[in-house]
Amino acid sequence: MSKVKGAVLERATTKGTVYALRFSAGEHGRQYVTLGRERDGWTRERADEELSYVIAQVQRGVWRPPRRATPDAAAAETRQMPTFGEFARQWLDAQKIEGGRRGSGLTEAGAADLTWRLRKHLLPHFARVPLDQITVEDVDQFRRLKVREGEIGATSINKVLATMAAVLELAVEYDLIAKNPARGRRRRLPVSSPRRTYLDRAEHITAMLDAAGELDAAARVQKGERRALLATLVFAGLRIGEALSLRWRDVNLARGTIAVRAAKTDAGVRTVDLLPVLRDELLSYRAGLGDVGRDALVFGTRTGKRQGSSNVRRRVLARAVELANASLLERELDPLPERLTPHGLRRTFASLLFAIGEPPPRVMGQMGHTTPALTLAIYAREMDRRDGEPERLRALVQGTGLALETSTPLPVPDAVEVARAA
Repeated sequence: MSKVKGAVLERATTKGTVYALRFSAGEHGRQYVTLGRERDGWTRERADEELSYVIAQVQRGVWRPPRRATPDAAAAETRQMPTFGEFARQWLDAQKIEGGRRGSGLTEAGAADLTWRLRKHLLPHFARVPLDQITVEDVDQFRRLKVREGEIGATSINKVLATMAAVLELAVEYDLIAKNPARGRRRRLPVSSPRRTYLDRAEHITAMLDAAGELDAAARVQKGERRALLATLVFAGLRIGEALSLRWRDVNLARGTIAVRAAKTDAGVRTVDLLPVLRDELLSYRAGLGDVGRDALVFGTRTGKRQGSSNVRRRVLARAVELANASLLERELDPLPERLTPHGLRRTFASLLFAIGEPPPRVMGQMGHTTPALTLAIYAREMDRRDGEPERLRALVQGTGLALETSTPLPVPDAVEVARAA
């Protein structure tokens, strides 16, 4: 079926703005459907959600022209059982204020994530379905639809389903429905745990950063952004979204700290202490930028806007890895791990902290972890190493210069001596 087109129309009247939809409805032809006025609770945001729902219904071939009903009948139906869309909006508003069971409110990034799950995936399918008419079969059909669409992976689909289950669980607590049709493991997709890759060798870290520096040198605007960004992911453990939302007012080079504010969880809002090597990188990067304001993004675009994370993965990290591997191959050294991601660089930070002797609770705090599982997994691996690499990593972090050259293998005895002297 061809792509369904539609638009939200706004008409200003003496009694306020009126919202309506205009769209193609297949066999029903072009349609114009009036939604309502502002005083009835309609907003542009709500109208956009309704348009997404209607288009999804048309694409599945189940849309029918709305039946006319008296206002009293419609009001009685609404009072009797709210739709998923109505109840989900109330649930989301409560999450933004109360933060679920934590009681401290959602962060901006966390609220944006929940809003995306609802508007992009759940509301187009379930917005106008009364809560008590959603069945287990409906949930399973929705899951299969998401798999067929192929827009998001199994993990993301499970997160969408978990959000639906959270909404419906509140409906159970309010005695609106008897049971939660989205609850349970059988509603979820099986997810295999991928091998967690990260950099645990000094020569690999420096090769990647040197490659990013080559990309900077080849760029029209030579300000060292690529190297500084990858260095921040490696040596501060920021998530990609946190790094791209970072502003200069959050970076205190004199004190040696980064304030992470754009995090999804309360634990993610934290202060990261700058390792010496990262402080040097950011000082050099900042000096090359010239006059920038405190509110400017640290790693913004040339026009000062926020970069997209996919752009960083494709045009910064992937290209740096490719160049680094070519350089390592010339020196007959092992290449970087396959499928290296920005989150893999975040795990690298945990490895580095353990290399300099930080205990697990400290590492958890610096990374903004809410559970110790990943931290302890990296800890167990790093503490079992006998290859001299922890000493090389320690020298790299302290900025002694020992591990900053990748042209020759690093001698372990010298690295130990330098690390002890540091």
